[in-house]
Amino acid sequence: MTQSVLIVDDEPDIRELLDITLSRMGLDTHSAATLGEAREMVEQIKPDLCLTDMRLPDGNGITLVEYIQQQCPHIPVAMITAHGSVETAISALKAGAFDFISKPIELENLRRLVSSALQLEGDPSRAQDAVDQELIGSAPSIQSLRQQISKLARSQAPVHIHGESGSGKEVVARLIHNNGARANGPFVAVNCGAIPPELMESELFGHLKGSFTGASQDKVGLFQAASGGTLFLDEVADLPLSMQVKLLRAIQEKTVRPVGASEEQQTDIRLLSATHKDLETEVEAGRFRQDLYYRINVIGVRVPSLRERLEDLPALTTAILDRIGTAGSKAAYLDKSALTALADYSFPGNVRELENMLERALALSDGEKITADDLQFSNARPHAKPVAEPEPVDRSKPVDRGKPARQVHEAFGDLEGYLEDLEREIVSAALEECRWNKTAAAKLLGISFRSLRYRQKKLGLDD
Repeated sequence: MTQSVLIVDDEPDIRELLDITLSRMGLDTHSAATLGEAREMVEQIKPDLCLTDMRLPDGNGITLVEYIQQQCPHIPVAMITAHGSVETAISALKAGAFDFISKPIELENLRRLVSSALQLEGDPSRAQDAVDQELIGSAPSIQSLRQQISKLARSQAPVHIHGESGSGKEVVARLIHNNGARANGPFVAVNCGAIPPELMESELFGHLKGSFTGASQDKVGLFQAASGGTLFLDEVADLPLSMQVKLLRAIQEKTVRPVGASEEQQTDIRLLSATHKDLETEVEAGRFRQDLYYRINVIGVRVPSLRERLEDLPALTTAILDRIGTAGSKAAYLDKSALTALADYSFPGNVRELENMLERALALSDGEKITADDLQFSNARPHAKPVAEPEPVDRSKPVDRGKPARQVHEAFGDLEGYLEDLEREIVSAALEECRWNKTAAAKLLGISFRSLRYRQKKLGLDD
């Protein structure tokens, strides 16, 4: 069955150009000049795609986007905006538009957008079902996250994912990609904090042979490697300011210039980003550009920490043990004591830490059953006791010089052991954040590589 496109624009020349281009792609086209006509035709023909101008005689295109989102959410809508109108494009994406294209319309970009939009699954509930199966848990925060992912998968809007280290930000990014129009394209993930600043431009945009010392051959950058798919910039807050300027231009112009090249190259990617830091705070501190923040944070998604959804522990542990279990052996399981111990733990490393903990426990357990004794809470105490509030001093009585020391002892027990646990938690969190890249972790902690290696050995965090 031939797919159909509704063209909404009050300029006859634009309607004719779009009609000719889309007809040559084998598509049926229908036209409307006003917002009122467009609403009627949406109800009558139920198009597979709607292309609408922003300015219409009786309203604006965003109103049509919102109407279609409410009445026919399965129909993707692409907005036609004036050249350089960034605010309009962002408003359209936030309202639920699939994507936008700027005037004057470049036909190749138009064909690419239309082809991508028409690849969307017509029934949004199928994407919802797929996300339900892949994102484990039933906590309210996870149910809300599932709905967000299903909706964002049907858009090309830049999405910024924020949450603590190890909470599953890359999992969310992959779900958005896998259930969207670019699912058949590549998913390229890069940790911005793990790339040396001097190599950042070459890694993202590529370089030509001989462009600098050591450039022995041409290199394809990550933007080009992700062409037709999704580029996921993890820990985007770690980008140096000089690189943020170049990234902003690449996003706005949809072009990149490899190091040593004289001409820019077109890019076709969807940008997803993530960080465990608060980007608004980074902007206020001058460490992150405000204009880049607005471009990558068109839509924000928060991934809850494991502490916020402890009711999902039984389902998560079962799924993890099923995945890491030895083929041909009986499925491992946690007894009541193990689940109780996990529920009392603070999980500074979130789901990633849980996975590592269960892998160690499975290796150390005698059989299929994992008990609390098999679990190693090496990164932090399950829940540190709060420091006792000092009692008011009665100056009419003699001072007991030993009292403050006793209060500290009651709060912490062994002070050396408590401080060592804190140090272990900090070092472990840094290693987890940098995905066990020791050079990056040492830089994050502000210590030397040798000092980090010493602390790892002392704290029992060796590989």
